Amino acid sequence: MQDQGIRPLVLVIMGVSGCGKTTLAEGLHNLLGWPYQEGDMLHPRANVEKMAAGIPLTDADRLPWLRACHEWLLGRVASGQGGILTCSALKRSYRDLLRADGAADIVFVYLEIPEDVLAERLQRRRGHYMPPSLLPSQLATLQPPTVDEHPVVVHLEETPADLIAETIGLLRQRFPERTPERG
Repeated sequence: MQDQGIRPLVLVIMGVSGCGKTTLAEGLHNLLGWPYQEGDMLHPRANVEKMAAGIPLTDADRLPWLRACHEWLLGRVASGQGGILTCSALKRSYRDLLRADGAADIVFVYLEIPEDVLAERLQRRRGHYMPPSLLPSQLATLQPPTVDEHPVVVHLEETPADLIAETIGLLRQRFPERTPERG
């Protein structure tokens, strides 16, 4: 783990399926050493089965999952040692739930990827329960984070290494490591 010049943060890597959340989160985890939780692993079994069958989730379906994500985030905030969670966080109301009750300082890193690139990525992806047929419902649900949410917005990069480097640069710029004051 290298010193990247970023103070410990609690990050939510967000965006629709296929945008690169896991790739980015794993890269940041490897560079920063902060604990990482794949948000998909927190879904109740019924949600996974529903998505695998090509049925879009409702807000009611997502609520237990969002609460589990929120609990994980609260634990990371309390630790003060940073953390990284992947979570689509498609709606403002979902993000509000995630940052409630003491998790207000979490940072949303939004992966903004063109729809045609997403569709192609989902067609190539193997071993994931989310079928490409659900992309339109995710895009219809998506409410990109607004300026008042203070997101870090990352656009499509050529390679995963470029994506990770771009994100590290943006985080370093906005959240530099604090140095102790000298008296």
